[in-house]
Amino acid sequence: MSKLQDPNKGSITVDGSTLTLTRLFQAPRELVFSAFTEADHLKHWWGPRGWEITVCEMDFRPGGSWHYCMKCMDKGQGDFYGMESWGKAIYHQIEAPEKIIYTDYFSDADGNESAEMPATNVTLTFEEADGYTRVVNRAEYVSPEALQTVLDMGMEQGISETWSRLDEYLQTAKS
Repeated sequence: MSKLQDPNKGSITVDGSTLTLTRLFQAPRELVFSAFTEADHLKHWWGPRGWEITVCEMDFRPGGSWHYCMKCMDKGQGDFYGMESWGKAIYHQIEAPEKIIYTDYFSDADGNESAEMPATNVTLTFEEADGYTRVVNRAEYVSPEALQTVLDMGMEQGISETWSRLDEYLQTAKS
């Protein structure tokens, strides 16, 4: 098991085939939950720095999905500039504003699952914590090797930047 922690960026724990991300956000739980569940919010913060959501189709209900495209708009990111990364989430359980359980995978523009990248089973919880909201993202993979695949492609940096963008967005967002 390994653990990285920064009080401003939360913590990342790797244990076998499970990746757990935890971070405190200075915003009400309902707003933080909405930021994860409404397309109008997600478009402003989802993805690492230099990437923007260009497609964001959401049907937030059990059995529904979120299909999106992130595109690199930062010329300073070299070969990544102009690249698109498609993803899709299938929602299984929703307990607003406390929990979302879903499967997340890389996809193509039509929403078909990528055979090259592992799917992730995610349990996302939102806890009130003394005026803050603690978000815990527990991501389970089929094997430690599958988890290592996403870590090797920069998942830790990507999620750290994404959640920093969320933190910045929450300071200006309205629920």
